[in-house]
Amino acid sequence: MTVCDKILTFYQGLEPPAGLDNTIQILNPYNDEDAWNLTRQFYHQYYNDHNERTILFGINPGRFGGGLTGVPFTDPVHMEVVCGIANNLDKRAELSSSFIYEMIQACGGPETFYARYYISSVSPLGFVQDGKNLNYYDIKGYKELFFDYARKQIEKQMDLPINRKVAYSIGKGTNIKFLHLLNKEFGLFEKILPVPHPRWVMQYRLKRKQEFIDEYRKVLGF
Repeated sequence: MTVCDKILTFYQGLEPPAGLDNTIQILNPYNDEDAWNLTRQFYHQYYNDHNERTILFGINPGRFGGGLTGVPFTDPVHMEVVCGIANNLDKRAELSSSFIYEMIQACGGPETFYARYYISSVSPLGFVQDGKNLNYYDIKGYKELFFDYARKQIEKQMDLPINRKVAYSIGKGTNIKFLHLLNKEFGLFEKILPVPHPRWVMQYRLKRKQEFIDEYRKVLGF
């Protein structure tokens, strides 16, 4: 099986964590025919090989990015314009996706970037409550709900294959703290390092955006 085959198999088998409040809706684009078709095209385009990659962990998909297209940090605009994968989804640019693809272009473009890196999430499924995106760590009791769940999702992706020497947290706050907690308990990677979260940059540090793109390039070795 290629890396692509293993990723698609992983996504096909996703289930949400047990014990979630019934007011929380699950975002699972892999159950949607159109999104699944885009997901398949994307991973066949960039991961149809057997090469090892280094993993970056986002938080969880949102309604206008990975929750629509099935690809983390990839909204319908960048899926079509940058990756060349046409789609009929609402062409609404999402802030985090805009930063990530500007960063990816600065690293040589998607073929160069995805040949070395694989973007996932602590929770590969997204959450919505009261019509708004919900981060896994904003769910009451998240440590108990997601501790074993997140470990299992990470371990399922390890034979893609994934570099165990270093992984990255997309986010320097709660996401990296939770990943460190998991890593301390289960020894998944030799170390996990943080990079700034794109939404934080775009919302609160937009004038310094290039500085944070340069930080990604330096940390990731481009």
